[in-house]
Parts: sequence; structure tokens; C-alpha cells
Amino acid sequence: MDKKSVIGFVLIFVIMIVFFGYQSRQVKKQQEAEAKAAREQFVADTIKRAQGDTLDVNEAQEAVSQQEAQTAVPSEDASSQAIAPESVARDTVEAQIVTLSNEKLEVRFTTKGAQPYSALIKDYLTYSKDSLFLLQPGKTQLGFTIFAQTAVDTRMMDFQVEETTDSTVVMRAPYGAGFIEQRYAIQPDSYSVNQTLSLVGLGDAIKRDPHVGVEFDATLPRMEKGYRNETQYSRLNYYFPEDNKPGNIGNGRNGSERFPVPIEWFAFQQQFFSAIMRAPEKFSSAENFSIEFLPKGDKDLMHCNAQLKVDLNTEKTERVDVQFEYYFGPNDYKGLKAYGHAYEKVIPLGGKIIGIFTKWVIIPLFDWLHRFISNFGIIILLMTIFIKIVVLPLAYKSYSSSAKMQALRPFMEKINEKYPKQEDAMKKQQETMALYKRAGVSPMGGCLPMLLQMPILWAMFRFFPASIELRQQPFLWAEDLSAYDDVIHWDFSILGMNHISLFALLMAVSMFFYSKIMQNQTAGNDPNGKMMKTMSLYIMPIMMFFICNNLSAGLSYYYLLSNLITMLETWIIRKWVVDPEKVVARVKESENKPIPKSKWQQRLEEAQKMQRQMQNQKQKRK
Repeated sequence: MDKKSVIGFVLIFVIMIVFFGYQSRQVKKQQEAEAKAAREQFVADTIKRAQGDTLDVNEAQEAVSQQEAQTAVPSEDASSQAIAPESVARDTVEAQIVTLSNEKLEVRFTTKGAQPYSALIKDYLTYSKDSLFLLQPGKTQLGFTIFAQTAVDTRMMDFQVEETTDSTVVMRAPYGAGFIEQRYAIQPDSYSVNQTLSLVGLGDAIKRDPHVGVEFDATLPRMEKGYRNETQYSRLNYYFPEDNKPGNIGNGRNGSERFPVPIEWFAFQQQFFSAIMRAPEKFSSAENFSIEFLPKGDKDLMHCNAQLKVDLNTEKTERVDVQFEYYFGPNDYKGLKAYGHAYEKVIPLGGKIIGIFTKWVIIPLFDWLHRFISNFGIIILLMTIFIKIVVLPLAYKSYSSSAKMQALRPFMEKINEKYPKQEDAMKKQQETMALYKRAGVSPMGGCLPMLLQMPILWAMFRFFPASIELRQQPFLWAEDLSAYDDVIHWDFSILGMNHISLFALLMAVSMFFYSKIMQNQTAGNDPNGKMMKTMSLYIMPIMMFFICNNLSAGLSYYYLLSNLITMLETWIIRKWVVDPEKVVARVKESENKPIPKSKWQQRLEEAQKMQRQMQNQKQKRK
């Protein structure tokens, strides 16, 4: 590669970094503006509703301000076990903490607002080996705004425990002539909690504004090793009943959305865990969904907020019940799918075609191997071998075509020497196609099979970073196959990096040597061939290293194995399957024989004649 090419590639790389940095800043500014506008609209709507009711506008504004305020609760030690009930100080009001627990999940509720206080997932730990609180004590708010006699936010109300068992708790607070009741029930051996919000004895007051405002606000902690990887796979999902998959905002970027249409559920999704809230009768609309990622140095990952409405059935006003369902647990595909509400679609497994391959091939194969093998490094090795065997017919066509092209290299060099000028490009192309015809080589024989394998590579790219089975699973020097394996790290940033992943580095090296083996496919005198060689030999391995350096070690390990097996297959085919001497002999035998022209060649010749005619006309005009 000459000096000009090096300078060109460096300039392109710098321009790309500057461009993407500028775009990220612009997107962030736009998202912050949208979130502010959505919040202002929510306040305006609340005041507007209050103007048509008995509540004074100033009181409505005060209610909104109270709704925005975070009620501080003293933080508790993550490893401590709550005893139900117990008293904690919260806004100088004595509140009780009631605990519901099963084999997998422990959820604590506070009587201040009758809302979840924390959610502990028992079977998992954070990367730093701390207890895994998906909902952190004092950093979660779940409230319901009721517009009956006066607008009230349940988070500001003091509830009393009326009934409690090992699996259920019922809390009540007086409201008007009746009361508000909240009932929570944890399901056995699951990550599911059911809630019933009941408005009792309110009469016709709820008919004036027959809906309930819902606001769920939570700050989720950091749980994984790599900040960039964790933010990239964390987001806020929302599911429309008629859609095939949920929409989302996030993936490392702040954002907000609002929808005046029914929504079935939404999820605050960390890379491997989700807090999902579902309304069986559907949320009537979403006033605001917003997500904000916190700085890398913060112990928390992101702040999520959801504001929605639920319509009330006021046929029987003496008691109005609203049902909600919650999921606080891991993003396990089979476990989520068992609920039957499309929760499993929060896992990013690719689009329709890639998703089908992932769901029906990769996941079943992965689970089947895990039944017999506990080492996930060996499982990935066996999966790679299996996939390579399945795609071998396609790969064989590609490798054999490359081997034949290598045998034709001397003939290609003669054609390039014969037509060195740019204006002879059409003639060179025509003679090249004739050479391929004599040798029995398809020009698409190497490219098309490789393109058909791209969905598999992309499916694996989606599967490994989202696979909770690899979380905190060690292999060789990697302590966690779901995160990067930093054998070397430092405190400052170089081109966005502060570490080197060994699996990613080995993958890039294997990619370089594979490109080195394949580079003889293109003749050395072809300028386009030189450019392609430079791209495949240097640029692509470097780009893949930068991409995979922050991704899961399991993914880089898979690509490394795939490259090594591909090189082995290529060597076997060139050594024992394709005979270069036979390819050359076939070309020489057909040199003096007419070659039947394909329709493509006929069209090429017609285009060449038209080009010559246009050149002749230009010369005559001159």
C-alpha cells in the first residue's frame, strides 16, 4: 500500500470518527428537547383536567410537582434481609416495609404509597458479586393518579396493612367516602407479581374522569463488567397489541416517546434483566416514555420513566378493579416465552429472517448441548463446527471458485497487461469473462455463497451478547464470556479504548491471515484488485477488532473459531479437491475453439458497440 493510500484511509477514519461524534451530540440534544416537551405537555394536560373538575389550578400544579418529587428513603445494605413488617423513615412519616418472597424473587413493599420498595433477584449476582437488586431500595417510584373528588397521587398517601400472608399483602388508604386498596400477590417459583388496584365506595365521582394515571419511575443499577456493552443492550421497550415486536428507545442513547394509542406492556430492560409492567386490559395511552443513561463513573446505569393512562370500567361504581402484572427477572428466552405475552421479544435476536434462524436453530442447539456439557467454551466450539458442516455445501462452492481463480492468475495478468488503459475496460471485462467461461468458473461462485452465509454471522452477532447463559461463565483466560476479556487495560482512553480483548485481537489476526491466503485471487496489476486486497487484508481486521473489543468474549471466540475452521476448509479444498493443473489444461484446450456466448455476454458486446459509436461521434464533432 503506497503513501497516498495510507493518507487516504487515515483521513477517512478521522472523518468518520468526527462525523459520528457530531451526530451523537445532535441526537442527544434532540432527545433531551423531546423529553422536556413531553413533560411539559403532561403538566399542561393535568392542569387542563383539573380546570374541568373541582380542583383548583394551583392545587393541580402542586399535585404535579409532588408527583415529580422523589421521596427519599434511606438506603439499606444490599445483603441485608428485610423482616416484615419493619419501620423506615420516609418523608418524616413512619412507613412499614412488607416482604413477599419465593424461591427466585424477593419484593419489598412500603406502606407509603403502597408501592414496590425493592426487587431482589435471588439466583444472580452483579459483576462485583453483590446482591442483584433490579429495583433498588429508595430509587423506585410507582404511583397512580386518581381523578375523582380531588386529584390524588397514591405515592403521597399513607396506607395501612389490612392483610398479609407469605405470598400476598393488602393495603388500604381512605379516600373521599370510600378507600383505595392495593393488593399484591407473588407467584410461586416465578419472577411474577400480580396487583389489583381497587377504588371502593367512590360512587359516581369517578365517572367524571374515568381513568387512572400511572407513573413508574426507576433508576436501574450497573450490573455488568463493560459500561459500553451494557448500555448498548439496555433500553425501554413498549409493546402494541397488534405489532409483531416491541418498539424501543435507548441502546446507549437518551430518548423519549409518547403514544396516544393502546399499549399492552412496557419494560425497563437492562442487558440481562427486565422490569416489565403489563395491563391485561391495556393501557389506553402513553403520555411519556423516557430513558436517560448515567455517566460511566456512576454506580447506576440508567433512569427510566413511564407515564400512562388506564381507562376505568364504571358500570359498577361501588368497586372498580384495575389489574396489573409485573415481571422482575432475567431475560431468559424460554422463561419469558412461557408467560405467553411476547415478553421474550425484548431479547434482541435480529429481524424476521435472522430471528427465525436464531429461535429455531441456534437456541435449541445451544440448549441441547448444555444438557450434556457444562463448559460453555466447548459448547461454542461444537456449535461452530455444526454450523460449518451445515453451510459446507455453500462454502465449498466459494472455496473451490477461489482455488480456480488462483489457478487462473497468470492468464489474468496477461489480460491486464494487454489492456492497461482505462478506456479498454470493456474489452478487458469481455476477455476476462471469456476466460472464466473456458475454465468453467462462475464470477459469482465465490461471492454469492458468502453472501448467503451473512445471515448466520449476523445471527451469532445478535445471539452471544444477549445470551444470559454466558453471563459470568469463565473460559480459558476470560472470566466472563458475556463481557470483554481484557488481558491488558489502562486508565486513559485511546481511540475510545482503555483495554485490549485477547479474543478480539486473535480474531483480527486470524482474519488477517485468512485474507492473506485469499489475496492471490485477484491479479496484482488490477487497481481495483489492489484496493480490495488492502481493504480485506488491513482495514477489515482492524475494523472488526475495534468493533469486537468491547463486545462479549464469547462472540469474538466464535469468530476466531469460524476463521480457523474456514482456513482449514480452504486448505483442504485447494490441496486435494481442486487441481490447478486441470483448470489450466482446460483453458489451453479451449483457446482455439469458439465459446458459446451467454445472454449476458451478448448484452455486454452490444453495450461495447454502443460505447464505440458514441466515441466515434464525439471524435467527428471535434
